[in-house]
Amino acid sequence: MSSFDVVIIGSGPGGYVSAIRCAQLGFKTAIIEKYSTLGGTCLNVGCIPSKALLASSHHYEELQHFADHGIEVSGEVKVNLEKMIARKQAVVDQTSGGVKFLMDKNKITVFEGLGSFVDATHVAIAKADGTSETIEGKNIIIATGSKPSSLPFIKLDKERIITSTEALKLPEVPKHLIIIGGGVIGIELGQVYLRLGAQVSVVEYLDRIIPGMDAGLSKELTKVLKKQGMKFYTSHKVKSVDRKGKNISVQADDAKGNTVTFDGDYCLVAVGRRPYTDGLNADKAGVKVTDRGMIEVNDHLKTNVPSIYAIGDVVRGAMLAHKAEEEGTMVAEIIAGQKPHIDYNLIPGVVYTWPEVAAVGKTEEQLKEAGVAYKAGSFPFKALGRARAGGDLDGFVKILADAKTDEVLGVHMIGARCADLIAEAVTAMEFRASAEDISRMSHAHPTFAEAIKEAALAATDNRALHV
Repeated sequence: MSSFDVVIIGSGPGGYVSAIRCAQLGFKTAIIEKYSTLGGTCLNVGCIPSKALLASSHHYEELQHFADHGIEVSGEVKVNLEKMIARKQAVVDQTSGGVKFLMDKNKITVFEGLGSFVDATHVAIAKADGTSETIEGKNIIIATGSKPSSLPFIKLDKERIITSTEALKLPEVPKHLIIIGGGVIGIELGQVYLRLGAQVSVVEYLDRIIPGMDAGLSKELTKVLKKQGMKFYTSHKVKSVDRKGKNISVQADDAKGNTVTFDGDYCLVAVGRRPYTDGLNADKAGVKVTDRGMIEVNDHLKTNVPSIYAIGDVVRGAMLAHKAEEEGTMVAEIIAGQKPHIDYNLIPGVVYTWPEVAAVGKTEEQLKEAGVAYKAGSFPFKALGRARAGGDLDGFVKILADAKTDEVLGVHMIGARCADLIAEAVTAMEFRASAEDISRMSHAHPTFAEAIKEAALAATDNRALHV
């Protein structure tokens, strides 16, 4: 029987990053992956493929506006969805192959098969050829991730009534794509097919889209996407989804209790994700799992069994790849006797639509609920020289700072390049910067980043210069 210092179950961003850090710290490390490719949901059917499709569809959309820039394109411009999907898959394959390279480089043993506990120190690996192997781990890290959720009455046929996984490889552009759920996944994939010519309707139970983010971001994104042609039906409770041939019928009750019917040819169910612990047999190791399949952990991501840890989507907190990476690194360093720390308040969230949406820290709603006295400063992208030069005028940056100390408590932005710009806010808040600190930093001109400086000036005695 092979024995390892650390055995990791799951090769997503949390698992494979943890494996690399464990190897860097000198541990004999093994990683178990049930699928034939490494990288988990994020690399195979999540972050990477969805961004590849967003990028391709964005290029097509931009082409429609080339004339505004004095570029005349003659002839018919067509979407070849098959090639677009193939390019997406090539990006996925290259990225997953990169993870395999990193495993080899760091001398991490990779086992392909379904990992399940035999007891607290042994994991059985059921392989595709029907054979099984058991390995021993002094420490074991559960990094099994999550799967798409659904509603009890919805029968997912994965052809017309689909999850995000199937939405990444549709055989055609839908005529009318009905999306149940106005969160990040639904909105991103909705914009992909909207750009390619589909009618897109978003049916959301709550009163706004991207409900976990600042209300101002939700309002602005709704306005921009409506302008692009996306339709929204908020405060609608879906009660049935039926398929007849190629036709899908979705019935929902609106805010007044009236039944509304949506007819389309595809329905994307994007109501969130659930922790994935199926087949793990955590009970054989004595690990506590909640009714929802979530692994219970303490502040050091340790389960009730001292030698077993859990990270990423399978534990509490936001289901984000970069959150899982930080947790994977943290656990490796804890096993090594170090004392790492994660400030969960400073893990940013991003929506990769265009305009992009990004945020870190507290929202206005959270500060009001907590009774925290704060001040806010905003700056619109349309007042930026760089935004006007490029034609990306939608959006704003908003900075929330403590009313007394001026410490930045939250940064919320929507606009071009916000997925990258949010890193400045995270850095500033990690060092507990004040709004004035940011306002006194030189920002290159002309850049989108100037909006952050101007928002900081606005939060500092309403001193924004260009609005």
